[in-house]
Formats: sequence, structure tokens, C-alpha cells
Amino acid sequence: MIDKQMTIDVNDLALFAKVIDYGSFTAAAEHIGLPKSTLSRRITHLEQQLGERLIIRNTRRLAITEFGQAVLDHAHAIEQEALAVADLANYRQITPSGNLKVSMPPNYMDFIQKDFFQKFINDYPHIGLDLDFSSRRVDIVAERYDLAIRIAFKLADDATLVARPLKDLSGGLYASPTYLKKHGIPKTPQDLENHIGIHLANSLGEIQNWQLKCGKESWQGIPQGPLTTNSIEMIRLLATQGVGIISITSTLVQQCVEEGKLVHLLADWEMPTITMWAITSGRKLLPMKIQAFLKELKQALI
Repeated sequence: MIDKQMTIDVNDLALFAKVIDYGSFTAAAEHIGLPKSTLSRRITHLEQQLGERLIIRNTRRLAITEFGQAVLDHAHAIEQEALAVADLANYRQITPSGNLKVSMPPNYMDFIQKDFFQKFINDYPHIGLDLDFSSRRVDIVAERYDLAIRIAFKLADDATLVARPLKDLSGGLYASPTYLKKHGIPKTPQDLENHIGIHLANSLGEIQNWQLKCGKESWQGIPQGPLTTNSIEMIRLLATQGVGIISITSTLVQQCVEEGKLVHLLADWEMPTITMWAITSGRKLLPMKIQAFLKELKQALI
């Protein structure tokens, strides 16, 4: 009786099929590149595991048993499945395909060319996109995301994930001409203590200090302000309406500056750069669908 816990080595099944297909141990061994003695030993071990003879052998010929014929059908099926998997892998290497589930910040369209997704869909018709625009920190592994885009100064250590930097983003302080006319223009970082700040909270609800550096001088602080939110759109809107000063990635207010709605303050003082990350699960080999997406995304960043 076969042990129910037995695990059959599918490679041995494939070797058995080769012996039958080539008609002899000698021919099969030459084709496979194994010593004939090793091939014979592997088949004998398989027979012992299965509890029945697969092949009747003598010095002149070999014959397959009734049980061997039944096993051979399964061995050929496994071989065909293996070839199908190889064909699928080759196809996906040549033609990226499959469903791609991506988590992105809600304001991510401000960082990329507006026709990015249209172009990607046209260029990669075999990839389906499942996009989640949210500030929520998704569990990539548990929720089966292929990729998460995050913007942060640094990321928490997690051995199950791989973070790849996409781009470093510079930031600055901005206010509307209306606000500056009413409250004056800060000349030094210390002047910010007498101004109104509109604060952006991170995913944990925390407000980060504003940090500025000019040469060897540095300053950090949190100006008083009437509002804290996790919405970049909200702080940008309120800033254009003259409510207060915001600390924000420059890319996100570029159009507002060009239209005269916001003014860059303390331009000689630099803020720490913040990094845009591509986060995947800790697999060494990235599927082609992810590689294609990241390649096109890098080219579309503005």
C-alpha cells in the first residue's frame, strides 16, 4: 500500500517517460545527459515508491507494464503542463500580461504626465490595471497588491518588502499674494513663528516639523495654524485662498506659481528632499508587468 504522505518526485516521472519514449535506458540516458546507472537507479526508486513495477527489463529489451502504461499517461500530462508553464513564462517575458494591482497616493496624477495611463493601456493591451488612489497604507502582501507608490522621507523597515527609489522631490514654502499683502513677507525662518501655517498630516495623523537649511544654518518649527488635514488638495486650495503658508513639494504647486496664485517664500533656504518609492513584495524576480509599468512610470514623471 502506498503511504498517503508520500511525495513523488515529478522529475523521476519525467525520466520514466523518456525511457519509454526513447525505447531504452541507453538512448534515454544519452538524450538526457545522465549516466545510465543513475537513470536506472532513479526508475527503480520510483517503482519502490509506487509499490509496483513500471518496466519489465532484460538484457535484450524492455516492456512497459499495465501499471506503467497508466503512470506513463500521467507522466506525459505532467510533461505537457511543464511545457505549457514554460511557454507561458516565455510569452510573459516577451509580452507583459496579467492584472496589475497598484496603490498610489490620491494626488499622484500631479506628478506624472496626464496621458500616462492612456498611453500605458494602449502600449500594453494585455495588462489590466487595478488602481487604488488612497492615502491608506495598504498591506501589500495580505491584500495582494503588486506594487505600491509611496512618497516619504524614509520608510519603515520591513524585510518582506523591497523599496526602489523612483525620484527625489524638492519642496518649499508657499503663500498667496493676498496672504502676503495682509501679513507681510517672512524674511527669515524665525519670522515664520509670527505667521499662520496650514499643516499636512501623514498617514499616522502626525504633523512634521518644517525644516529649512541654508549653508551651515538650519531651522525647524511648526507655525501656529487653524487647520490640519491629510489632504494635499485642501492645503493647496486654502493657500491659494489666502488662509496661510504651506510646506509642500514644489511639483504640486508649480501651476499655481505660474498662474500667480502662490509665491515661493525663503527661496534661499532648502527643505529636505522627499523620495518617491516603488514598493513590492520581497521577490527577487519582478514580473514583466511590474517592470514594464515602472519603466514607463519613470519616463512619465514630471
